[in-house]
Amino acid sequence: MNLLEYSWVGSEESYLDEISIQHIGRMVLGRFGGNRNAGQNKNEDGCLLWTGNNEDWEFTILLDAHTTAESAELVIQTVKSMKTEIIALLVLPPREVFEQVGGLLLKQFKSQGFKEECRRIKGETAFLCVIRKGSFLWWLSIGDCILHLFHPELAAFDEYQQNHRSFYEWVGKVNTFDLPVPCYSSGTKELRRGRNHIFLTTDGLTECPNTNFAEPREIFNLFSLFGNEDGVRELLKIIKDRDVRDSTTIISWIIDAEHEGRQPSG
Repeated sequence: MNLLEYSWVGSEESYLDEISIQHIGRMVLGRFGGNRNAGQNKNEDGCLLWTGNNEDWEFTILLDAHTTAESAELVIQTVKSMKTEIIALLVLPPREVFEQVGGLLLKQFKSQGFKEECRRIKGETAFLCVIRKGSFLWWLSIGDCILHLFHPELAAFDEYQQNHRSFYEWVGKVNTFDLPVPCYSSGTKELRRGRNHIFLTTDGLTECPNTNFAEPREIFNLFSLFGNEDGVRELLKIIKDRDVRDSTTIISWIIDAEHEGRQPSG
């Protein structure tokens, strides 16, 4: 398999005052580290993107750390160490992919070795893993990163956001997996026939002053005017011009599904 892969943590390259757009296969990665004149001095976001060339899947991780980027670095290193196992599972049918990859990630996060590593670092991170396989989407969410699925049939019912922002959940020094019952959410979604726009973002976008991007319809409407890359660039340009302080990382891609989604009977 010809694997396309990319990983990054804001401690490596901060993109302060700078917009970066990069393509990894069909995925567009957009980054803006925040405005120095608004008080920003570091970027603690991170991401990991894998896709097989001519394969029918994408594997993505989005991270939003605080205090330091060490927790984002640790998560990326940990998932990379599992690469051979995960890639081997991604060729399976969607249900098996989601069950087995999800189980593998949770088993690793719950392991004593990983929890001990978390105790040695400074800070913690929100974590969002999203896999698209065939006509289905799966996610594992810890904390407050955001996953939207934009499609006209869903928009007609005002449905955009698939996970929910969950506060006081992290991986790292303060670690949800140290709890007697770890707290996280997971879900699956069938894609609809036609243009499905999968959109992940850290909360710098939604918390930018003088914008309304916390309302996903605003993002959906903007992309109705722009293609994928230009839409990501426009979002980052708007928040840059509005003096956002917090960093924003976006992963965005389009899947044209031929599969007819479920419809009600009768």
